[in-house]
Amino acid sequence: MSFMAGLCIGGALEKSALLAEFSDTARLDVQLLLAHVLQKNTSYLYTWPEKHLTDDQCKRFSELLQRRIEGEPIAYLLGYQDFWTLRLAVSKDTLIPRPDTELLVEQGLALLSDGDYCVADLGTGTGAVALALASERSSWKIVATDYIAAAAQLAERNRQTLQLDNVKVLTGSWFEPLVGKFDLILSNPPYIESDDHHLQQGDVRFEPLTALVAENGGLQDIQDIIEGSRAYLQDNGWLLLEHGFEQGVAVCKLFERYGYTQAHTVKDLAGNDRVSLARWLSEGGDRRESKAI
Repeated sequence: MSFMAGLCIGGALEKSALLAEFSDTARLDVQLLLAHVLQKNTSYLYTWPEKHLTDDQCKRFSELLQRRIEGEPIAYLLGYQDFWTLRLAVSKDTLIPRPDTELLVEQGLALLSDGDYCVADLGTGTGAVALALASERSSWKIVATDYIAAAAQLAERNRQTLQLDNVKVLTGSWFEPLVGKFDLILSNPPYIESDDHHLQQGDVRFEPLTALVAENGGLQDIQDIIEGSRAYLQDNGWLLLEHGFEQGVAVCKLFERYGYTQAHTVKDLAGNDRVSLARWLSEGGDRRESKAI
């Protein structure tokens, strides 16, 4: 795209027409990019539509718009994504937090009250799930793990920015960094088959495949977590997993195969299977009701 010199804010907003073919949210995308370049909020754009951009601002806006036309996710262009009530820094080392994953947070909060609980978030990425839980439950002790060092570093940066001191971020694969037992384990693991056509569409084209793709029909990492969590869950502890919209039945069968109880699936706002959960009771464990609500 050629350098757009001499643009006013109103004219820049009209450039959403260039993006309409490539994005279902073209108008919003342009608003966010323009506000980012100007370092203003979006309401400023409509208060001062006649204000001209500097040459540097025009150049930066042109570059970002071109990258968006080429399909690069808006979150990567802005450097952040809003999730739950938090603003999280993002990078190409992690998945972009999505609204669907807020269901994982909601279910976790519904299971345990505000008390002295130990919680683990496996494959934390940006830290979205762990930090959202920590923001709502200050008394929980939360461990967040990721085997990608750059992802763990990003999660730690988000933790520090948000000043959530009840989260500890550790580098390692799934359970490798964990010590002790947990009342609740959550994960949004890779669950897409390697030949799924969705991998060639939209934002996921730019996201790390290691955070998206799993073997065994997309179920291998889920199975590994279900199997491995038994050694780290307290009796009557819960395991919550996000998964694909057609995987609810298969995930519940895996829970049952590995000896979990009360396995069930929760649908997202679109009516699709999204999160499955089950309770772990070790052989000979205490069968009284847990502290979970």
